[in-house]
Amino acid sequence: MEEEEGARAEPPPPEPATEPARPAAADRPADPLASLSGQLLDGRYRVGRRLGEGGMAFVYRAEELDTGRAVAVKILIPRLSRDPASVERLRREATIAMRLDHPNVCPILRLGETGDKLIYLVMPYLEGEPLSEHESRRGPFSAEEGVPLLIQMCRGLQHAHELQIIHRDLKPENVMLVPEESGFRAVVMDFGLAKERRTGAEMSKLTATGIVLGTPEFMSPEQIRGKPLDGRSDIYALGVLAFELFTGHLPFPGKSAQETMIARLRGTPQSLRDARPELPAKLDGVIAKCLAMDVANRHASMSELAQAFEGVISTGVFGRLFRK
Repeated sequence: MEEEEGARAEPPPPEPATEPARPAAADRPADPLASLSGQLLDGRYRVGRRLGEGGMAFVYRAEELDTGRAVAVKILIPRLSRDPASVERLRREATIAMRLDHPNVCPILRLGETGDKLIYLVMPYLEGEPLSEHESRRGPFSAEEGVPLLIQMCRGLQHAHELQIIHRDLKPENVMLVPEESGFRAVVMDFGLAKERRTGAEMSKLTATGIVLGTPEFMSPEQIRGKPLDGRSDIYALGVLAFELFTGHLPFPGKSAQETMIARLRGTPQSLRDARPELPAKLDGVIAKCLAMDVANRHASMSELAQAFEGVISTGVFGRLFRK
């Protein structure tokens, strides 16, 4: 921000050459995408309250005018809209994600573009809260509460994998808990839309391009290395999610995302029962197999993983609680 020219009694002392001072937050122009509530989007959607924002999009609740139904609209930031490669990848993956049809996944209903080149995604609006917020508010889950949710996630992810859709960015923020009479329904969000992030210098040493698709804390070793992925990479991420669900922390030590990534490439995860000895040994074994460094040593599919989780609750008190 340039200073106004004018007469001064004494010129200020020279300052060292640095970046120009950033304007104070109050002086910065507001992002127009942050204030769309009440507007009409693309002649199709009446935009309601803002639900959230991230590095790539703003998310709003909206009403679809033709049907009156509530939807969630994710509006991409202009920088991504101007990148032909990002737009093409988004179109391809959104088209695939429109094929999803399962109670434990959230499909994409529409990919649209406005006349002024805003690109947006439309998804069903779900009443509930992200698993991450639920965890933060109430702390680690018991096995009785957490295992049924993990089984639901496995079922939804198996459906996606059968359609050749790998999530690549599975984490608590991408799982919605929808209240129902019998408890919660876990719904996995953002299929095929892994976030693109430029890495820092330390993480760039671990990748060929310096671009990471996914969230570092939950990425499999092969994803960190930029290797081809299959559904077993999601199994690894679900293992990290499950460990955090029951303990409140990640299975690998590290003061930063970069350190946890390096630990995954060089070390072994913490045992679940070292963190919480009261949890079932069988549950510890199921999660440890998810976190195997070698993909060949993990559960072969989400169906197999679901069966393993079901084995944790199939006998004793768990069985009486959850048998249908």
